[in-house]
Amino acid sequence: MTDTRPVPEKSGPTGRGASRRGFLFGGAAAGIGVAAGVALDRTPALAGPPVADSSGVNGARSFPFYGAHQAGVETPVAAYVTYLALDLHAEVDAEGLRRLMRLWTDDAARLTAGTPALADTEPQLAEAPAGLTVTFGFGPGVLDRVDTAKRPSWLKPLPEFTIDKLQEEWTGGDLLVVVSADDQVPMAHATRMILKDGRGFAALRWRQDGFRRAYGSQPGGTTMRNLFGQIDGTANPLLGTEDFAGVVWCDEPGWMAGGTSFVLRRIGFNMETWDEVDTVGRENSIGRTVDTGAPLTGTQESDDPDFDAQGPHGFPVISDVAHMRRAHHNFTGAQIFRRGYNYDLTPVSDAGDATISNTGLLFGSYQADVDAQYVPIQRSLDEADLLNVWTIPIGSAVFAIPPGCAEGEYIGHRLLG
Repeated sequence: MTDTRPVPEKSGPTGRGASRRGFLFGGAAAGIGVAAGVALDRTPALAGPPVADSSGVNGARSFPFYGAHQAGVETPVAAYVTYLALDLHAEVDAEGLRRLMRLWTDDAARLTAGTPALADTEPQLAEAPAGLTVTFGFGPGVLDRVDTAKRPSWLKPLPEFTIDKLQEEWTGGDLLVVVSADDQVPMAHATRMILKDGRGFAALRWRQDGFRRAYGSQPGGTTMRNLFGQIDGTANPLLGTEDFAGVVWCDEPGWMAGGTSFVLRRIGFNMETWDEVDTVGRENSIGRTVDTGAPLTGTQESDDPDFDAQGPHGFPVISDVAHMRRAHHNFTGAQIFRRGYNYDLTPVSDAGDATISNTGLLFGSYQADVDAQYVPIQRSLDEADLLNVWTIPIGSAVFAIPPGCAEGEYIGHRLLG
């Protein structure tokens, strides 16, 4: 069940007409009191959206903002996401970052609890958060402004891969903000508030919007399908388990303890040539059936694959270059927690081009260490993966996701405080 308790009254300067000047230069204003924990959906495959609250009004659901970890990671997946990357203005130093994160933390705590932000000019749009979460991340540029000695060794651009055709408009960034919910109205409102309050410190570099099935379309725990029509996200570590914690949370002492790392890859789909592939070809490229997502050696999605099984002619049932085999931890020795969203935009093509799709996947990967966990998997896929015929990575970014904070603190306080 999710946290649907009434929002406590706030202390300090609040209301739609309150001034931010004292907040920016005089320390963090009092945030919204929220519960310390929330029960998570621990069904396989991560993830459906949370169960509706007892009133039957889905928009009333909220997740705690304050806690040991930032919300939006070990939180049941939402239907929609907006990823924002920003570049810091040249004059912003550690003190400027401190002021920005105090302001953004207060904004996020209020909005995710269904309460207007300070000086909110559209307060009515905040009243139904619909599971809204706001998560913040730091790129390499933040550590350049603060203390390069504190930069984790993995906080850098990914190595060059032969399959990459990266585009600048989807790559890099100093700051990351992840806004997600089951309703696009509170998302749009939160996104606007974050960008408005950050414009004195940073400029938007890129925005990427993604979607899954709308809340209630399928039972919670149903694995999503990408726009290739394939089940996407099987065998993730389960939320709330020791397995999840071991894969995702950084446990080394320092400012990142209790945080994680995040890789976002924008994967373009060649839908036109995918249309030419029959069901057998599609299943062989992945190593799973299209209808149920079961491995080709099993009958259910949750079945463990048998990579040693051979067909009647002596060839592996699951090809040596099937996507599942190349990405599997038995082959790579590494594991990640992945969270994908679809995108589908207006095609950009020359006059007379028959292309009708600008479609793909926003592939998000959480792990304690990018170099030790994500990179080995991506190298394996780069070397040999049948899906590379129909997929093109066109965007890439790496961020540190600091741990959460308590009321009166702000995200990144261990680094910036």
